[in-house]
Amino acid sequence: MNPYWVEIKTDGLEGTVDKAVNFSDKLWDWFTNVDMWTSVLFSGIRIIVLFLVTRIIIRVVSKLIDRSLARQEQSRMNMNPRRFATVAELMKNVTSVTCNFVMVLLILSEFNFHLGPLLAGAGVLGLAIGFGAQSLVKDVITGFFIILEDQFAVGDVIQTGTYIGTVELIGLRSTRIVNMNGETYILPNGMITSVTNYSFSNALAMVDLPVKNERTLEDTVSLIKSALTGIKERNGNIIAVPDVLGIQSMNTSEYVIRIVAQCVPNTRTEVERMILENIKQAMEFEDMQKQALAELAASDEKGGE
Repeated sequence: MNPYWVEIKTDGLEGTVDKAVNFSDKLWDWFTNVDMWTSVLFSGIRIIVLFLVTRIIIRVVSKLIDRSLARQEQSRMNMNPRRFATVAELMKNVTSVTCNFVMVLLILSEFNFHLGPLLAGAGVLGLAIGFGAQSLVKDVITGFFIILEDQFAVGDVIQTGTYIGTVELIGLRSTRIVNMNGETYILPNGMITSVTNYSFSNALAMVDLPVKNERTLEDTVSLIKSALTGIKERNGNIIAVPDVLGIQSMNTSEYVIRIVAQCVPNTRTEVERMILENIKQAMEFEDMQKQALAELAASDEKGGE
Protein backbone atom coordinates (compact mmCIF):
# COMPACT_ATOMS: atom_id res chain seq x y z
CA MET A 1 0.00 0.00 0.00
CA ASN A 2 2.68 2.47 0.90
CA PRO A 3 4.57 2.39 -2.43
CA TYR A 4 1.32 3.08 -4.26
CA TRP A 5 0.53 6.15 -2.23
CA VAL A 6 4.07 7.36 -2.45
CA GLU A 7 3.92 7.07 -6.23
CA ILE A 8 0.67 9.06 -6.37
CA LYS A 9 2.10 11.80 -4.20
CA THR A 10 5.24 11.92 -6.29
CA ASP A 11 3.24 12.22 -9.51
CA GLY A 12 1.10 15.01 -8.02
CA LEU A 13 4.14 16.92 -6.87
CA GLU A 14 5.77 16.61 -10.28
CA GLY A 15 2.57 17.88 -11.94
CA THR A 16 2.44 20.91 -9.66
CA VAL A 17 6.05 21.67 -10.34
CA ASP A 18 5.47 21.35 -14.09
CA LYS A 19 2.51 23.76 -13.91
CA ALA A 20 4.55 26.26 -11.91
CA VAL A 21 7.38 25.99 -14.39
CA ASN A 22 4.99 26.44 -17.34
CA PHE A 23 3.38 29.48 -15.69
CA SER A 24 6.76 31.03 -14.97
CA ASP A 25 7.83 30.33 -18.54
CA LYS A 26 4.70 31.98 -19.89
CA LEU A 27 5.13 34.92 -17.54
CA TRP A 28 8.76 35.28 -18.63
CA ASP A 29 7.76 35.03 -22.27
CA TRP A 30 5.12 37.74 -21.68
CA PHE A 31 7.65 40.01 -20.01
CA THR A 32 10.23 39.40 -22.72
CA ASN A 33 7.81 39.64 -25.65
CA VAL A 34 9.40 42.45 -27.66
CA ASP A 35 6.57 42.66 -30.20
CA MET A 36 3.93 43.06 -27.52
CA TRP A 37 5.85 45.75 -25.62
CA THR A 38 6.58 47.54 -28.88
CA SER A 39 2.87 47.53 -29.67
CA VAL A 40 2.03 48.77 -26.14
CA LEU A 41 4.66 51.51 -26.44
CA PHE A 42 3.36 52.73 -29.79
CA SER A 43 -0.24 52.55 -28.51
CA GLY A 44 0.71 54.62 -25.47
CA ILE A 45 2.49 57.14 -27.67
CA ARG A 46 -0.54 57.35 -29.96
CA ILE A 47 -2.85 57.88 -26.95
CA ILE A 48 -0.63 60.66 -25.61
CA VAL A 49 -0.47 62.25 -29.06
CA LEU A 50 -4.27 62.02 -29.39
CA PHE A 51 -4.71 63.67 -26.01
CA LEU A 52 -2.27 66.48 -26.84
CA VAL A 53 -3.73 67.05 -30.31
CA THR A 54 -7.25 67.19 -28.83
CA ARG A 55 -6.17 69.78 -26.27
CA ILE A 56 -4.42 71.83 -28.97
CA ILE A 57 -7.47 71.72 -31.26
CA ILE A 58 -9.78 72.81 -28.43
CA ARG A 59 -7.42 75.65 -27.51
CA VAL A 60 -7.01 76.83 -31.12
CA VAL A 61 -10.75 76.71 -31.83
CA SER A 62 -11.45 78.62 -28.60
CA LYS A 63 -8.98 81.33 -29.64
CA LEU A 64 -10.57 81.55 -33.09
CA ILE A 65 -14.03 81.86 -31.55
CA ASP A 66 -12.85 84.65 -29.23
CA ARG A 67 -11.22 86.57 -32.08
CA SER A 68 -14.18 86.14 -34.41
CA LEU A 69 -16.68 87.34 -31.81
CA ALA A 70 -14.37 90.21 -30.83
CA ARG A 71 -14.29 91.43 -34.45
CA GLN A 72 -18.06 91.10 -34.71
CA GLU A 73 -18.49 92.96 -31.42
CA GLN A 74 -16.33 95.85 -32.64
CA SER A 75 -18.18 96.06 -35.96
CA ARG A 76 -21.63 96.48 -34.35
CA MET A 77 -22.96 99.83 -33.16
CA ASN A 78 -25.52 98.37 -30.72
CA MET A 79 -23.96 95.30 -29.16
CA ASN A 80 -24.74 93.27 -26.08
CA PRO A 81 -21.62 91.92 -24.29
CA ARG A 82 -23.63 89.24 -22.47
CA ARG A 83 -24.81 87.83 -25.78
CA PHE A 84 -21.32 87.49 -27.21
CA ALA A 85 -20.13 85.87 -23.98
CA THR A 86 -23.02 83.39 -24.13
CA VAL A 87 -22.34 82.51 -27.75
CA ALA A 88 -18.63 82.10 -27.09
CA GLU A 89 -19.13 79.78 -24.11
CA LEU A 90 -21.74 77.73 -25.95
CA MET A 91 -19.53 77.23 -29.01
CA LYS A 92 -16.54 76.40 -26.83
CA ASN A 93 -18.54 73.78 -24.92
CA VAL A 94 -19.79 72.20 -28.15
CA THR A 95 -16.23 72.08 -29.52
CA SER A 96 -14.87 70.58 -26.29
CA VAL A 97 -17.55 67.87 -26.06
CA THR A 98 -17.17 66.92 -29.73
CA CYS A 99 -13.36 66.72 -29.64
CA ASN A 100 -13.30 64.76 -26.39
CA PHE A 101 -15.90 62.32 -27.71
CA VAL A 102 -13.84 61.68 -30.84
CA MET A 103 -10.71 61.29 -28.69
CA VAL A 104 -12.38 58.67 -26.46
CA LEU A 105 -13.50 56.69 -29.51
CA LEU A 106 -9.99 56.72 -30.96
CA ILE A 107 -8.49 55.66 -27.63
CA LEU A 108 -10.98 52.79 -27.37
CA SER A 109 -9.98 51.67 -30.85
CA GLU A 110 -6.37 51.45 -29.61
CA PHE A 111 -7.55 48.86 -27.08
CA ASN A 112 -9.21 46.84 -29.87
CA PHE A 113 -12.76 47.77 -28.88
CA HIS A 114 -15.32 47.25 -31.64
CA LEU A 115 -16.78 50.70 -32.17
CA GLY A 116 -19.54 49.59 -34.54
CA PRO A 117 -21.93 48.25 -31.87
CA LEU A 118 -21.05 51.17 -29.57
CA LEU A 119 -21.86 53.78 -32.23
CA ALA A 120 -25.02 51.92 -33.20
CA GLY A 121 -26.17 51.88 -29.58
CA ALA A 122 -25.39 55.56 -29.18
CA GLY A 123 -27.33 56.30 -32.36
CA VAL A 124 -30.36 54.40 -31.12
CA LEU A 125 -30.17 56.13 -27.73
CA GLY A 126 -29.86 59.55 -29.37
CA LEU A 127 -32.82 58.79 -31.63
CA ALA A 128 -34.93 57.75 -28.66
CA ILE A 129 -34.00 60.91 -26.74
CA GLY A 130 -34.72 63.02 -29.82
CA PHE A 131 -38.21 61.55 -30.22
CA GLY A 132 -38.92 61.94 -26.52
CA ALA A 133 -37.78 65.55 -26.30
CA GLN A 134 -38.61 67.05 -29.69
CA SER A 135 -39.96 70.30 -28.25
CA LEU A 136 -36.94 70.70 -25.95
CA VAL A 137 -34.52 70.14 -28.83
CA LYS A 138 -36.47 72.63 -30.96
CA ASP A 139 -36.39 75.23 -28.16
CA VAL A 140 -32.64 74.82 -27.65
CA ILE A 141 -31.83 75.02 -31.37
CA THR A 142 -34.05 78.06 -31.83
CA GLY A 143 -32.52 79.73 -28.76
CA PHE A 144 -29.04 79.09 -30.09
CA PHE A 145 -29.83 80.77 -33.41
CA ILE A 146 -31.60 83.67 -31.67
CA ILE A 147 -28.39 84.37 -29.76
CA LEU A 148 -26.08 83.62 -32.69
CA GLU A 149 -27.96 85.73 -35.23
CA ASP A 150 -28.45 88.63 -32.80
CA GLN A 151 -32.20 88.76 -33.39
CA PHE A 152 -32.83 90.65 -30.14
CA ALA A 153 -31.01 91.40 -26.89
CA VAL A 154 -31.80 91.93 -23.24
CA GLY A 155 -33.44 95.36 -22.94
CA ASP A 156 -34.87 95.38 -26.47
CA VAL A 157 -38.56 96.05 -27.00
CA ILE A 158 -39.94 93.32 -29.25
CA GLN A 159 -43.22 91.87 -30.43
CA THR A 160 -43.73 88.21 -31.21
CA GLY A 161 -47.27 87.14 -32.01
CA THR A 162 -49.58 88.88 -29.53
CA TYR A 163 -46.83 89.44 -26.97
CA ILE A 164 -45.07 92.79 -26.81
CA GLY A 165 -42.69 94.08 -24.16
CA THR A 166 -39.10 94.44 -23.01
CA VAL A 167 -36.82 91.40 -23.14
CA GLU A 168 -35.69 90.62 -19.60
CA LEU A 169 -33.88 87.32 -20.14
CA ILE A 170 -32.71 85.24 -23.11
CA GLY A 171 -31.97 81.56 -22.50
CA LEU A 172 -31.34 78.57 -24.71
CA ARG A 173 -34.76 77.15 -23.83
CA SER A 174 -36.98 80.16 -23.14
CA THR A 175 -37.21 83.96 -23.35
CA ARG A 176 -38.75 86.22 -20.71
CA ILE A 177 -40.65 89.37 -21.77
CA VAL A 178 -42.15 92.05 -19.50
CA ASN A 179 -44.80 94.38 -20.94
CA MET A 180 -45.49 97.96 -19.88
CA ASN A 181 -48.11 96.81 -17.35
CA GLY A 182 -45.59 94.64 -15.52
CA GLU A 183 -46.95 91.36 -16.87
CA THR A 184 -44.23 88.78 -17.46
CA TYR A 185 -44.37 86.33 -20.37
CA ILE A 186 -42.14 83.27 -20.45
CA LEU A 187 -42.08 81.98 -24.02
CA PRO A 188 -40.41 78.74 -25.19
CA ASN A 189 -37.99 79.68 -27.94
CA GLY A 190 -39.64 77.20 -30.29
CA MET A 191 -42.77 79.39 -30.25
CA ILE A 192 -40.87 82.46 -31.46
CA THR A 193 -41.35 82.19 -35.21
CA SER A 194 -41.31 85.90 -36.09
CA VAL A 195 -40.04 88.93 -34.18
CA THR A 196 -40.53 92.66 -34.56
CA ASN A 197 -37.64 94.44 -32.85
CA TYR A 198 -38.39 98.07 -32.00
CA SER A 199 -34.89 98.66 -30.60
CA PHE A 200 -32.83 97.75 -33.65
CA SER A 201 -32.88 101.17 -35.32
CA ASN A 202 -33.85 104.75 -34.55
CA ALA A 203 -37.52 105.41 -33.88
CA LEU A 204 -39.76 108.03 -35.53
CA ALA A 205 -41.94 110.12 -33.25
CA MET A 206 -45.10 111.24 -35.08
CA VAL A 207 -47.63 113.80 -33.82
CA ASP A 208 -50.88 114.71 -35.59
CA LEU A 209 -52.08 118.09 -34.28
CA PRO A 210 -55.69 119.10 -35.02
CA VAL A 211 -56.18 122.84 -35.58
CA LYS A 212 -59.40 124.79 -36.14
CA ASN A 213 -59.95 126.25 -39.61
CA GLU A 214 -60.23 129.74 -38.12
CA ARG A 215 -56.46 129.70 -37.68
CA THR A 216 -54.35 130.20 -40.80
CA LEU A 217 -51.89 127.53 -41.88
CA GLU A 218 -48.98 129.99 -41.92
CA ASP A 219 -49.61 131.09 -38.31
CA THR A 220 -49.95 127.47 -37.16
CA VAL A 221 -46.71 126.32 -38.77
CA SER A 222 -44.89 129.38 -37.44
CA LEU A 223 -46.19 128.71 -33.92
CA ILE A 224 -45.16 125.03 -34.05
CA LYS A 225 -41.66 125.81 -35.28
CA SER A 226 -41.12 128.47 -32.63
CA ALA A 227 -42.45 126.09 -29.94
CA LEU A 228 -40.02 123.36 -30.99
CA THR A 229 -36.97 125.61 -31.19
CA GLY A 230 -34.22 124.18 -28.97
CA ILE A 231 -36.12 120.97 -28.16
CA LYS A 232 -33.18 118.87 -29.33
CA GLU A 233 -30.95 120.48 -26.71
CA ARG A 234 -33.60 120.01 -24.00
CA ASN A 235 -34.06 116.30 -24.76
CA GLY A 236 -31.02 114.19 -25.65
CA ASN A 237 -33.24 111.42 -27.05
CA ILE A 238 -34.13 113.56 -30.08
CA ILE A 239 -31.64 112.98 -32.91
CA ALA A 240 -32.87 115.63 -35.36
CA VAL A 241 -34.97 118.77 -35.06
CA PRO A 242 -38.68 117.93 -35.52
CA ASP A 243 -39.97 118.54 -39.01
CA VAL A 244 -43.42 119.99 -39.77
CA LEU A 245 -44.60 118.00 -42.79
CA GLY A 246 -47.82 119.97 -43.38
CA ILE A 247 -51.49 119.12 -43.58
CA GLN A 248 -52.20 115.43 -43.10
CA SER A 249 -56.00 115.64 -43.36
CA MET A 250 -58.80 118.21 -43.08
CA ASN A 251 -62.54 118.68 -42.91
CA THR A 252 -64.98 121.59 -42.67
CA SER A 253 -64.13 122.38 -39.04
CA GLU A 254 -60.41 121.59 -38.66
CA TYR A 255 -57.23 120.46 -40.35
CA VAL A 256 -54.49 118.16 -39.01
CA ILE A 257 -50.79 119.08 -39.07
CA ARG A 258 -48.28 116.23 -38.93
CA ILE A 259 -44.98 116.67 -37.07
CA VAL A 260 -42.21 114.03 -37.11
CA ALA A 261 -38.94 113.73 -35.22
CA GLN A 262 -36.22 111.09 -35.37
CA CYS A 263 -35.28 109.77 -31.91
CA VAL A 264 -33.33 106.98 -30.28
CA PRO A 265 -34.99 103.54 -29.96
CA ASN A 266 -37.74 103.06 -27.36
CA THR A 267 -38.22 106.80 -26.75
CA ARG A 268 -40.94 107.52 -29.30
CA THR A 269 -43.74 107.95 -26.76
CA GLU A 270 -41.64 110.22 -24.54
CA VAL A 271 -40.64 112.44 -27.48
CA GLU A 272 -44.23 112.66 -28.77
CA ARG A 273 -45.43 113.81 -25.34
CA MET A 274 -42.69 116.42 -25.13
CA ILE A 275 -43.58 117.78 -28.58
CA LEU A 276 -47.24 118.11 -27.56
CA GLU A 277 -46.29 119.75 -24.26
CA ASN A 278 -44.11 122.34 -26.00
CA ILE A 279 -46.79 123.17 -28.55
CA LYS A 280 -49.44 123.41 -25.82
CA GLN A 281 -47.26 125.78 -23.79
CA ALA A 282 -46.68 127.94 -26.88
CA MET A 283 -50.44 128.07 -27.56
CA GLU A 284 -51.16 129.03 -23.95
CA PHE A 285 -48.50 131.74 -24.09
CA GLU A 286 -50.01 133.06 -27.35
CA ASP A 287 -53.49 133.09 -25.81
CA MET A 288 -52.14 134.95 -22.77
CA GLN A 289 -50.51 137.52 -25.05
CA LYS A 290 -53.74 137.99 -27.00
CA GLN A 291 -55.73 138.35 -23.78
CA ALA A 292 -53.23 140.86 -22.40
CA LEU A 293 -53.38 142.90 -25.62
CA ALA A 294 -57.15 142.80 -25.55
CA GLU A 295 -57.23 144.01 -21.95
CA LEU A 296 -54.71 146.72 -22.78
CA ALA A 297 -56.80 147.86 -25.74
CA ALA A 298 -59.94 147.89 -23.60
CA SER A 299 -58.21 149.99 -20.92
CA ASP A 300 -56.96 152.41 -23.56
CA GLU A 301 -60.51 152.84 -24.88
CA LYS A 302 -61.81 153.56 -21.38
CA GLY A 303 -59.04 156.07 -20.80
CA GLY A 304 -59.80 157.84 -24.06
CA GLU A 305 -63.44 158.20 -23.12
